[in-house]
Amino acid sequence: MLIRLLCTAVLALSVFPLFMNNATGHEFTDSDMEHYRERIKTMFYHAYNNYLDNAFPYDELRPLTCDGQDTWGSFSLTLIDALDTLLILGNHSEFQRVASLLQDTVDFDIDVNASVFETNIRVVGGLLSAHLLSKRAGMEVESGWPCAGPLLRMAEEAARKLLPAFQTQTGMPYGTVNLLKGVGNHIDVLTKKWVAQDAGIGAGVDSYFEYLVKGAIMLQDEELLTMFHEYDKAIQNYTRFDDWYLWVQMHKGTVSMPVFQSLEAFWPGLQSMVGDLDSAVRTFMNYYSVWRQFGGLPEFYNIPQGYTVDKREGYPLRPELIESAMYLFKATGDHTFLQLGRDVVESLETISRVDCGYASVKDMRDHKLDNRMESFFLAETIKYLYLLFDPSNFLLQPQAWEEGAGPSEDCVLGAGGYIFNTEAHPLDPAALHCCSRRPQERQELQDILLHLSEPPAPTQDSQSEDTPMPGQSESIALKPGARRTAPVLSCPMQPFSARLSVLGQVFSDNT
Repeated sequence: MLIRLLCTAVLALSVFPLFMNNATGHEFTDSDMEHYRERIKTMFYHAYNNYLDNAFPYDELRPLTCDGQDTWGSFSLTLIDALDTLLILGNHSEFQRVASLLQDTVDFDIDVNASVFETNIRVVGGLLSAHLLSKRAGMEVESGWPCAGPLLRMAEEAARKLLPAFQTQTGMPYGTVNLLKGVGNHIDVLTKKWVAQDAGIGAGVDSYFEYLVKGAIMLQDEELLTMFHEYDKAIQNYTRFDDWYLWVQMHKGTVSMPVFQSLEAFWPGLQSMVGDLDSAVRTFMNYYSVWRQFGGLPEFYNIPQGYTVDKREGYPLRPELIESAMYLFKATGDHTFLQLGRDVVESLETISRVDCGYASVKDMRDHKLDNRMESFFLAETIKYLYLLFDPSNFLLQPQAWEEGAGPSEDCVLGAGGYIFNTEAHPLDPAALHCCSRRPQERQELQDILLHLSEPPAPTQDSQSEDTPMPGQSESIALKPGARRTAPVLSCPMQPFSARLSVLGQVFSDNT
């Protein structure tokens, strides 16, 4: 059933008649496409080489002072994040050099508090992607690849360092975890109370919606797709106004913040994946109009006022609008989306390029710069920009496939259908099925989650096991043989308008 639904969506992408304003703009020739690919490569190496020369082994480059800083955990984050981009740009020799360098230099046994989410998407995702692409890059792979290899072992080590963050009464993880000691902090996951009550599609919940769709495809899990469609009904009913998506009060559904967040620009791309092209294009054009107004997307944009929001005027070189343009161009072939790519190239070169890389924009009103170049600039922004002008790239167009060795039989990889994680690291779903030991592996994972989310043993003064502690809930993992019985969005203590945020995160001004 799920495969049929996905095939229907793909078919819709290929035949959907597209009509939009200003669609008859500049047509890009093959020469134009090659021109921009080369310019984007030059941009990548300007940033990448300056990171190596001035910042490595720190996490990030500081482009205004030409030095480096640790930000998310002190493991050469930019190098890990940029590794698969090297291959996508065709640089096999540098990919091989860096893959070997990381194995020799990166150590996860360090006394730092690391973000669980960021470490997962940037480090674990980056290493997994590089591992799966290593054979294509010409590296000698181990017997048993793609189910074995040094980069895969590094990814597993990093992932295991994050597991203590899930040792909470609710099973919801702490926001950060100490990689050496396993001590978490950042948010209170014990009471399950909403600190803020604004619901939308942006900061904090964006990746959740993204992974419902991508998880459904990668895991062949129809329930995840059903969950997305249920959420999407509420999103369309309560947050959509004139093809903008606002923030609403989670209990009443009334508008609380009439703003567009730059992180929300991923949404049109996600809509294209489920075949909702008409809505995706209209929303994309709204977001594109903001880019044309400022030469970038301010973090917050007040829609009624048509201007930036105080203290949210910056643009840290985010990729989301470019990501959506890539998906929509692939789906429609309309060159309007290439025009966005051209505008991005010109904006970055004019506004953000400095001697030592590309600097984030502190204020889009006067284009004042900030001394930071986040790792996602090379992992996502440059990657999506390049792929926008390279629709025949192996990630977007199936080419020569590769053979791998699974635990029970040989398998085929690289046949197409790559899924980008939320840091733009491409993963081949075939590898997941190739390396899965199926029932045994799933049982092992379930046992781990059950163990991690078990409440602590009661003390003499504690309540009996039959009486739950205040704010305590059962494990998020199902017990062996158990199945879900309640609907995903079931929430008997709240009205339907609140259900959008039951499983998502909310936003407040002091976040």
